[in-house]
Amino acid sequence: MTEPAQDSENISRYLTQMARETPDVDAILVPRGPDVGDRGQYDRLTFAQLDRASDEVAAGLTDLGLGRGVRSALLVPPSLDLFVLVFAMFKAGAVPILIDPGIGTRSLRDCIGRAEPVGFIGIPKAHLARMILGLGRQTVKQLVTVGPRLFWGGSTLNDVRRKGVAALAAGFAAVEPERDELAAVLFTSGSTGVPKGAAYSHGNFNAQVLEIRRMFGIRRGEIDVPTFPLFALFDPALGMTSVIPRMDSTKPAKVNPENIIRAVRGFGATTMFGSPALLNAVGRYGAANGVKLPTLKRIMAAGAPLPASVMRDMLGMLEADAEIFPPYGATESLPVAVMSSREILGETWAQTERGAGVCVGRPVASIEVRIIRIDDAEIAEYSDALLRPQGEVGEIIVRGPQVTTTYDHDPANTKLGKINGETGSVWHRMGDVGYFDTSGRLWFCGRKAHRVTLEETVLFSVQVEGIFDTHPKVYRTALVGVTIAGKTEPVLCVELKPEHRGADQREVVKGLVDLGAGFEISRGVKRLLFHPSFPVDIRHNAKIGREKLAVWAQKRLS
Repeated sequence: MTEPAQDSENISRYLTQMARETPDVDAILVPRGPDVGDRGQYDRLTFAQLDRASDEVAAGLTDLGLGRGVRSALLVPPSLDLFVLVFAMFKAGAVPILIDPGIGTRSLRDCIGRAEPVGFIGIPKAHLARMILGLGRQTVKQLVTVGPRLFWGGSTLNDVRRKGVAALAAGFAAVEPERDELAAVLFTSGSTGVPKGAAYSHGNFNAQVLEIRRMFGIRRGEIDVPTFPLFALFDPALGMTSVIPRMDSTKPAKVNPENIIRAVRGFGATTMFGSPALLNAVGRYGAANGVKLPTLKRIMAAGAPLPASVMRDMLGMLEADAEIFPPYGATESLPVAVMSSREILGETWAQTERGAGVCVGRPVASIEVRIIRIDDAEIAEYSDALLRPQGEVGEIIVRGPQVTTTYDHDPANTKLGKINGETGSVWHRMGDVGYFDTSGRLWFCGRKAHRVTLEETVLFSVQVEGIFDTHPKVYRTALVGVTIAGKTEPVLCVELKPEHRGADQREVVKGLVDLGAGFEISRGVKRLLFHPSFPVDIRHNAKIGREKLAVWAQKRLS
């Protein structure tokens, strides 16, 4: 097989390079069976094996008609087969459609319908769902089953591999895509509405790999324990060995901390990626049991702001020179900004607790970030007249090589979410509000859709919640707006820490009201409702479902 050129935008070239230079080093390890106490209980592929297997599948997919530019829904859980398939599709120039299966049947049907896949690649359970729900009925022509095929026809992944072996013998080269050529469609979690398909170009992926490597100082040969499948797919391109822990990746908040700790210790992991919900579970367990993880150099967290208590618990498990990084970004644009946990705790968190929002750091080198006036309507063209002064809260917009410029087959959301810039560039509207401080650091104040507009002021969720979250018995709070007697009023939903759920609520209410009275932005929040367990997003289990809480609060107060 011909290797991709070194200046290629195809990120599969990093895998091929690793296979050539470190062929016998493990690339992927996946737990086998319920007990994963040592290295021998993992299935694995070396870089050479992963490169060869993805070559075979790439050639087989092309022979099947699922090659360059052809879309295929990919519904395969974290596994060796998933890694093989993703790199095979990059090599073939095929376009994987990646969707969280837990988004619900209606959203799943809508997402696949809009993406118009020609291929459907999935485990048997996914194919059964395809038949029952009619997924892709109008466009899907080729079926590939990962595992045993039942009555639905098509090919198995083993069939594809056998075709690929023959095709490789006849000559097959990895696709050399254009920078702006469509590489994949990644659907958002839909935590603030209907999931949208971010159209990723090969240039977007390549820029992400380069920026992630630079900003975190990642070196070839490191070992990662990624608890989010999508980030795990970057590991081979970053030259890292990926150790997949035993967990349900769709329910990170319910992880067994011992499984994460066992994977880190058993392989001497240097890196770990997780959602705030997962790190909360691991950190609380570690603090209670005196756990130390001396090999970890860095922990990356994404999905929602990382609470100070979680940072402190996790830092207590690490060496003094290790760090936690909660990079700021979104499905459509990652990374945007970054700041270390020690800097956050030492310099900015005290301001967070006084209503300043959450500092997410300085923009990364490859991206531009600007703050514009808050507007829910379409903004067709960028102009400097949109800019807000330093220190004033506005909408965050970004542009750069890692920023997607369109939503796939979705002109309405593209118009709402993108702004045409100078010389053909495109600004992405993050859907977040924030501001820059005098030292050039970016502060996150919440989602634009979550602001509560009152008669005399506007309240931003993360700013207000930062004040109330300091109560020692509170796990988290959520600000929502409800309509009472035709007037919008702020309501604070409160979730107590598990160990305090039997506390006297009147005492907690008094404490929270006293906290709020100390700051102008929270002084008017007088209505409080206790909720047993906040709804959260399906991907990270960390983003609070404020839309659902608002409906719940409206019913309670009506």
